[in-house]
Amino acid sequence: MPANPVVPPSPAFTALAKKIADRTAVVGVIGLGYVGLPLVRAFAVAGFPTLGFDVDPAKIVALREGRSYLKHLGENLVRDIKASGKFDATDDFARLGEADAVIVCVPTPLGSHLEPDMSYIERTTADIAATLRPGQLVVLESTTYPGTTREILVPAFEAKGLACGRDVFVAFSPEREDPGRKDFNTQTIPKLVGGIDAASGELAVALYRHAIKQVVPVRTAEVAEAAKLLENIYRAVNIAMVNEMKVVLTAMGIDVFEVIEAAATKPFGFQPFYPGPGLGGHCIPIDPFYLTWKAREVGHTTRFIELAGEVNRSMPDYVVQRTALALNDRGKAVKGSRILVLGLAYKPDVDDVRESPSFELIEKLAHLGAAIDYNDPHVPATHKMRAYDLQMRSVPLTKETLAGYDCVLVATNHAAYDWQLVADHAPLIVDTRNAMKRVTGRRDHIVSA
Repeated sequence: MPANPVVPPSPAFTALAKKIADRTAVVGVIGLGYVGLPLVRAFAVAGFPTLGFDVDPAKIVALREGRSYLKHLGENLVRDIKASGKFDATDDFARLGEADAVIVCVPTPLGSHLEPDMSYIERTTADIAATLRPGQLVVLESTTYPGTTREILVPAFEAKGLACGRDVFVAFSPEREDPGRKDFNTQTIPKLVGGIDAASGELAVALYRHAIKQVVPVRTAEVAEAAKLLENIYRAVNIAMVNEMKVVLTAMGIDVFEVIEAAATKPFGFQPFYPGPGLGGHCIPIDPFYLTWKAREVGHTTRFIELAGEVNRSMPDYVVQRTALALNDRGKAVKGSRILVLGLAYKPDVDDVRESPSFELIEKLAHLGAAIDYNDPHVPATHKMRAYDLQMRSVPLTKETLAGYDCVLVATNHAAYDWQLVADHAPLIVDTRNAMKRVTGRRDHIVSA
């Protein structure tokens, strides 16, 4: 008898594998946001019947009418989904049992003490478990700490009397979206996939290979979970380094952006990262702390990651300080000053405001007594968020409005902005993005921060 006898596939495995192979498996996607919606398109255009789930009824109505609520993704995305004839959207989670494969794309924010907030994953897991049946595959895509898939999803499913790897199948495949990016999309970004067991990994890989150009299997779900954290920790640490360099070099009278450009001429051993007013987006400000929290559970501290977090979180205060000093040099106090913030989105040319440092800048400057407005061509009005409810609307950007402010604070370098217009008419500009690099004329009213 061989040492490791081959275990024949279970009937549930065989049935699901056949559905995936002939593209009759119903793919359910939970969370129809920046991650879930492009994923729906990928599977719908690949020929799979798809079912989208979201708690926001407005999204369901928009999708059924063929309207996009994520403008940077373009109207074609929703049109492609609707034209496929393979898609339905619902806020009725009792329909989860209709899906043969359920892909989870829900938020994983931080709590008030930088601890993982697992409530979205836990609630979604309970929703799936309520209708779970043999022959279903569940894949978690939400970024989280290593062990989440095995520690949260598996026990909830096995409590229903279903064995993972035999009756139901569970895997992790990290989302790798980069809103606004043009050279890669959901279908062309290589997809990591790790199963809780070999059978789960095999089915998840087979499913994604129908919709994604390159699928990269890894040995376990934990490897895939940790890989996603490493990707974003790498970026967070390097951004912290250039943010710290910015503070030091600015004090020396040296332009950090010129230094980065000079260093980037080296064809090997260096990758440029750029400083800013703070970290934004759902990934880089949050993901490193998932590993920091998990590390304590196994008796270790992540000193390097935590130091990078401290540096990056200090950037809004640095920008506020630079703004106050710039106003002071011109005989103005922050209190009573009129300040226009350019850019509410966390990065250029998107409408994504998640974790945007602009919100913190507005809050801090308002707390000091400044009257704040903002302009963002991609964000006409603010909406209620977990930590902020500014109830503001974007003001017009004209030479008259620019001249009416004591200071214009550049927080996001959208391509739509006419930087020469800003330079010609704003009395004082605090630039956190090197946006004013190419303007002509006088520059004594431009301050870097």
